[in-house]
Amino acid sequence: MAPVTSDHQEVQENVKNVIHDLFQVMAQVSNYDSAGRSSREALANDLQTLDASLAAVYRSATSLYDSGPGIPEPLIQYVENGRNPDIYTREFVELVRRLNQLARGKMHAFRSFRDVLAHEMDAALPELRDDVRRVVESTGGPGPTPQALLMTEGGGGQEQQQQQQQQQR
Repeated sequence: MAPVTSDHQEVQENVKNVIHDLFQVMAQVSNYDSAGRSSREALANDLQTLDASLAAVYRSATSLYDSGPGIPEPLIQYVENGRNPDIYTREFVELVRRLNQLARGKMHAFRSFRDVLAHEMDAALPELRDDVRRVVESTGGPGPTPQALLMTEGGGGQEQQQQQQQQQR
């Protein structure tokens, strides 16, 4: 169980005050004398005290809610529906893992594309070689990887296959 902070104690004290004030109002209502003026004033004073106590609970509870780490609303609903919060945590971790794997795959695909594109641009536009390398380095790459070179040089593109067939004839 989490340790009780001074904020929690303040809210707890304010709730106790509300309960006490409600008890006072209940006592005034049960002993109310419509003919007597003192009963009316006492009940009005107790209602004002109750109103002030409720306002104090609201202020302290909202400040506590804003300052805390917060519990995700779906988790609260999950527990209210009678389900185990450990299952929610496990499902959340699995979802995050899947999304991370997807993002990692996309990053690898873009890195490979960057390297292949850089190699192709080097081959097709040698006058832009310095610019291409600068762009590749600024995007976190060392330049075309050996895999990218193999894919483009010996990767079996249609043009390369046609050239190889013509050379064999």
